[in-house]
Amino acid sequence: MDASQIYIAVSIVALAITALVAFFVRKKKVEKITPLAALAFAFVVAGIIFGNDRLIGYGLMGIGVAFAIIDIILKSKKK
Repeated sequence: MDASQIYIAVSIVALAITALVAFFVRKKKVEKITPLAALAFAFVVAGIIFGNDRLIGYGLMGIGVAFAIIDIILKSKKK
C-alpha cells in the first residue's frame, strides 16, 4: 500500500465519520439535498479518488466547490 492509497483510505474514513456525525447530530428541520449539491459532492469525492494526477484531482475538486458555491447562492436567493 503506497502513500496515495493510504490518503484515499483516510479521506473515505473521514468522510464516513463526518456523515455519521451529521446524521446523529442533526437539527429537527433537515433540508433535502439539492441535485446541484449532490453533483458538487460527487465531484469532490471524484477529485479525492482520482487525486493521483494533481491536474485531474484538483480540477474535479474545484468544479465541486464551484457547484457548491452556486448552490449556496441559489438557496440564499430563494429565502
